Amino acid sequence: MTDDREHGGDATIISKRFEWVPLLILLAMWGISGWAWQRVGERMPVHWGPDGQPDRYGSRAEGLLLVPAIATGLYVLLLLLPLIDPGRQAYSLFRRAYLVIRACILGVLLVIHSAAVLVALGYPLDMTRWVMATLGIMFLVLGNLMGKIRPNFFVGIRTPWTLTSKRSWVKTHRLGGWAFILSGVLFLVAAWISSTEALIGSLVIMGVLLVFVVAYSYFAWRSDPDRRSLFSRVQEDVPSQGH
Repeated sequence: MTDDREHGGDATIISKRFEWVPLLILLAMWGISGWAWQRVGERMPVHWGPDGQPDRYGSRAEGLLLVPAIATGLYVLLLLLPLIDPGRQAYSLFRRAYLVIRACILGVLLVIHSAAVLVALGYPLDMTRWVMATLGIMFLVLGNLMGKIRPNFFVGIRTPWTLTSKRSWVKTHRLGGWAFILSGVLFLVAAWISSTEALIGSLVIMGVLLVFVVAYSYFAWRSDPDRRSLFSRVQEDVPSQGH
C-alpha cells in the first residue's frame, strides 16, 4: 500500500494536484443544466417511484438547479471537513482516497442529474435501474478504499468503538470494505433484474450487513488491550464518593 502523504505538504490540505476532477464534475452538472434550460418544458419529473417511473413533477428551476446546488454544497462541505476535524492530521495519510471518495459522490449525482435531464427531454429511461447501477459502482469503489481510511471523526465507519480503538478501526474497515463490495454487487444485480423485489432485497441485505459491521466493531474493540473509553476523561473528573 502506497503512502498518500505529500512530502512537505500541510496535513490539513487535501490533494490539490487532482482537485480539478471534482471541479470538472461540478462544471459538467451546471453545464448540462444551462444547456437543457431552453430544451425542457416548464415542468419536469423530479422524483421517481420504485418502478422507475416519475411520481412527482416540479418546476424547471427545481429539476435543473436543485441537484447541482446540492452537489456544490457537498463539494464545499467535504473540502472543509479536514479543516475542522480534530483528527485532521490523519487526512495526509489518505488524501488520494479521500479525493476519490469526494469525486465518486459527486459522480453519482452527475449521473442521476444527467438521467433526469434525459427523461425530461423525452428519453424513456428507467431511473431506478440507473440509480441502482450507479450506487452499485460507487459501493464497489468505496469498498476498495475502506482499508486506506485512517482514524478521523468524519470519514469512514465511525462508531464509539472504532473511534477509541485503532484495532477496531482497522479491522472494522477491512470488513466494511467487503460489505460495501458485496452491496455493490447486489445493487448491480438488482439493476440488471430491474424489479421492486430485487431493490427491496438489496436494501435489506445491505442493512443487515451494516448492522453486522457495527456489531463487529464492538467485539474488535473488546479484544483490543489498548482500547479507550469515551467516558474515561469524565470518570477521571468525577470525584470519588469518599471525598
